[in-house]
Amino acid sequence: MPRLILLRHGQSQWNLENRFTGWVDVDLTAEGEAQARRGGELIAEAGFRPDVMFTSVLTRAKRTGALALDSAGLKDVPVVEDWRLNERHYGGLTGLNKAETAEKHGADQVKIWRRSYDVPPPPLAAGGEYDFAADPRYAGQTIPDTESLKTTLDRVQPYWDAEIAPRLKAGEDVLIAAHGNSLRAIVKLLFRVPDDAIVGVEIPTGNPLEIDLDGELRPTAARYLDADRAQPLPALPEA
Repeated sequence: MPRLILLRHGQSQWNLENRFTGWVDVDLTAEGEAQARRGGELIAEAGFRPDVMFTSVLTRAKRTGALALDSAGLKDVPVVEDWRLNERHYGGLTGLNKAETAEKHGADQVKIWRRSYDVPPPPLAAGGEYDFAADPRYAGQTIPDTESLKTTLDRVQPYWDAEIAPRLKAGEDVLIAAHGNSLRAIVKLLFRVPDDAIVGVEIPTGNPLEIDLDGELRPTAARYLDADRAQPLPALPEA
């Protein structure tokens, strides 16, 4: 049966600065690089050798995947990049400090923007510093100006169905190095997590989440490879 590992990128510079990052292409901190390398060591210790790694087009995810593969001695694993595995787009919150935003708009409102399933932040204004419309990585694509977790799942699921699931169903093992919200979307999909429960699912940075799947891609077992930094996992779905 296929195995899947979900690996959230290591700490980024804007994680450290407590800023809404979304699609902004910031790099890893030294701590984030260390988390990525440790993730690779854990992957090797688990005897996991992916047939392919999928990642987003953002540097922090790509570098996390590359550092993990290097640390695991798996530099020859083919890599597929796609923007549909990007982090959630934080719209008009992009670049703002989270604490200062809570002071301005109120902690309750910011919590709704951050953690609700289907309420997006205000849209990103066109033509500003963080307008991604001219970015060549998204040429020819209709890209959002804000996203909720629901609309993040709306773009992740078709990519999962078309590109990732067929590899798993063919018996391949897959590593996905991506972001907190794109990976939460995959967890919601696989574990059939209810809308009101997915907001409580946290995925720690740099800690590989190994999921055993059956032939229908239903999880049969799941665990974080670093037990000391694990977060609670959703219940396994019923067959």
